[in-house]
Amino acid sequence: MDSFVRQLVCLTLSVLLIVPLTFGEDEENAKLLVAKSVLNNILVEDKELTVQYDVYNVGTSAAYEVKLEEKSFQSTDFEVLHGSLVAQWNRIGPGTNVTHVIVLKPLKSGYFNFSAAEISYLPSENDVEPQTGYTSSLGEGYFMNYKDYDRRFSAHVLDWSAFVIMTLPSLAIPYLLWHQSKNKYEHGKSKKN
Repeated sequence: MDSFVRQLVCLTLSVLLIVPLTFGEDEENAKLLVAKSVLNNILVEDKELTVQYDVYNVGTSAAYEVKLEEKSFQSTDFEVLHGSLVAQWNRIGPGTNVTHVIVLKPLKSGYFNFSAAEISYLPSENDVEPQTGYTSSLGEGYFMNYKDYDRRFSAHVLDWSAFVIMTLPSLAIPYLLWHQSKNKYEHGKSKKN
């Protein structure tokens, strides 16, 4: 029994000494989590594509010299309308988040691989070596051709107008004949009385 108590005491002391050494270093550093998301429901060629980056600092200290760089949207495939493919922040405080949005215009239709963007930052004020990470990756998306999109989702005002004009005679002529005969027989009854 005495040996068991000694082993238990040694194990407890070991755990109490190792745990602060293991986790103590990480508690004083910043940790950034970055989520990349596309805000559009339908991806269409020549229509705006909105991409949002959410950067969360889940560490207990501030992150410094934060740089988010998106390399997957090449100038041959996309035109940048608003925002920038590179975002920088001097400091992101602990427990806070920042958002960066870019608006692009896809120049081609077809499949596109949304790969991860790269983020680099200094985990503490004293660090000189930046820590590098990556955003979540969205996988592959399909950009619909604009003509297909317009054919499928437009209001088709011209088509409906032509339909109304073409069906109007087939509805109006029987109505006018019925109205004419109704008036003829109503007037005939009133003369007899």
